[in-house]
Amino acid sequence: MLYLNKTDISAIPIDWDENISNLEYAVECLSNNDFSQPIKPYLKFKDPNDRIIAMPAYVGGEISATGIKWIASFPKNIKKTIPRAHSITVLNDVNTGEPKCIINTALISGIRTASVSGLMIRKFQAARNLDKINIGIIGFGPIGQLHYQMVTELLNEKIDKICIFDLAGISMEKIPTNWLEKTEICSSWEDVYKNSDIFITCTVSEMRYINKEPKKGALLLNVSLRDYEPSIIDFTQSIIVDDWDEVCRANTDIEVMHKERNLNRESTKSIVDVVLHNAMNEFPDNQAIMFHPMGMAIFDITIAKLYFEKAKKNNIGLILD
Repeated sequence: MLYLNKTDISAIPIDWDENISNLEYAVECLSNNDFSQPIKPYLKFKDPNDRIIAMPAYVGGEISATGIKWIASFPKNIKKTIPRAHSITVLNDVNTGEPKCIINTALISGIRTASVSGLMIRKFQAARNLDKINIGIIGFGPIGQLHYQMVTELLNEKIDKICIFDLAGISMEKIPTNWLEKTEICSSWEDVYKNSDIFITCTVSEMRYINKEPKKGALLLNVSLRDYEPSIIDFTQSIIVDDWDEVCRANTDIEVMHKERNLNRESTKSIVDVVLHNAMNEFPDNQAIMFHPMGMAIFDITIAKLYFEKAKKNNIGLILD
């Protein structure tokens, strides 16, 4: 059995296009019902914001992978100068059930998260064919930084400007030197939000705060899931979810809009609709598009399998008895 830690994963270059293409294939497996993905159980603690989630899945087709991610999210960790999230992913042999790999790091989880956003951006760009794109990122911890890396590599010369904001401040040392001229550190989320063609929330916010009209036709990637007040539905009904049953719970923005503004499954498009049936083209050009990803275990297992194969090929990691 192979063991991979953060140092091992960091030694494998991130190929965002490859990651996104693998996730696109996983969506095909989802559409073909060639997968298994039980609803996630949540362990809760005295602080309702703390949780540990089990994410088992099987993905068929050429991916042919199965396993489980066990991820802890404790938002107040950032005040203790330790990461908010910690996760372990275990991969099993699909024929025998034997454990093949243990990955002990949140980095794979972050790469998966940013790659799912990249898949939405790829479909958005195909539908809108934008140029001179303004990118906005709120929250510049590990997930925000991975999104920065992903979007700059994915869109590259099409980017006109990147605006970022974090309540804790942002060190210029975290900005790649070749992107310094196009990057602006803003003093408020509003300054980032108002002009962004692609706006990404990567926060651990304890309360909703976004209540203003977004830029017309923008793509809003609600990665952190709890930043938008339900009034945002007054500005857009172009809403995408990865999995309605997963995302309409746990006090997400979708659940609050469902309870307070009568948003329902039939009012949204699924990730299958967008990836395989070009549903982005059905949305009005002058209306912002929102994507709410709760996080699908099939995507975690897909990315974990990809990095497991890369690690084996390059003799990376520790072999355990």
